[in-house]
Amino acid sequence: MNKLKKVGLTALAGALVASSVNAADMSVTGGASITFGGGDNNTNTGNGWSMSDGVTFSASGEVNDIGITLSLELDGGAQESDTVGASQVMDDRSITFDLGDNGTLVFAGHGGSSALSARDDVMPAAYEEPWAVVTGAAAAVVNGDAEEDMFTYSYSHESGVSVALAYHNAEAGNSVESYNDYAIEYNGIDGLRIGYAAGTVHDTATESDENTVFATYAMNGFTVGVQSSEFDAEGGAGSDRDTTGFGISYQVNDDLTVSYGQHETEYNSGDDQEASAVGISYTMGSMGISGSYHSVDNIANTATNDRNGYEVSISFTF
Repeated sequence: MNKLKKVGLTALAGALVASSVNAADMSVTGGASITFGGGDNNTNTGNGWSMSDGVTFSASGEVNDIGITLSLELDGGAQESDTVGASQVMDDRSITFDLGDNGTLVFAGHGGSSALSARDDVMPAAYEEPWAVVTGAAAAVVNGDAEEDMFTYSYSHESGVSVALAYHNAEAGNSVESYNDYAIEYNGIDGLRIGYAAGTVHDTATESDENTVFATYAMNGFTVGVQSSEFDAEGGAGSDRDTTGFGISYQVNDDLTVSYGQHETEYNSGDDQEASAVGISYTMGSMGISGSYHSVDNIANTATNDRNGYEVSISFTF
């Protein structure tokens, strides 16, 4: 190849790369929060103060009428939870394929939610769920199985019916078999949302079936909801449990919301875990102040394990 042809091809390649980059829409969003929590007297929370932060870079374009969006989040908190090394700063990351009238397909390398885990608790709450904040209470939640490198597909019909499907392949050390779950919802009536989700978890040699059913209704600033979930382990193991939840929130004005919620877990034997929480949130432009107070009895089916906890957070979005 002579030099003239080589220079010409190099320039053409550079032009193609430049045009590809210019065709993409780039955006950067971010947020940070300062949180104080306490009252959970069965755990050492240090000084009670913590910080979270994240900056998300998104690039979107179109290929053959298919919209493609790449999302990458940089999160300082990823360093603290990384098991490989302190150099890890990448958190949530995903590629989204917008198929138009045929739905949306997402491949999440990290931080994705399965059809069931996205609906583990959809009760209205101004801040956190009743089972949050207090150590150990969240273990009772029926929440499916969201792993790394997971596919999710969602489709909504003009009738108000929508479906969601999730799948991730089996991975040594995390799951014995591949996992899939599904959800179906209906919101064809103004203010109403009803749905059902189910999946089979096989992280260990014991297989478990999980499902949840829920309904919420919003009217005149009020939103109420009820939810019931089941966890059934293979062979009727002692870990079987049923949960019921209730929540009500009221949007006082465009900025202020208050809420109250309950969540009860019924085990095969022993004392039921009972959680309740009141929450409040207030927004002022890009800044928000939120908080909740929680009371949980019989944590993890243990009669002597009753605790209270609270959390207050100031958040900023950019």
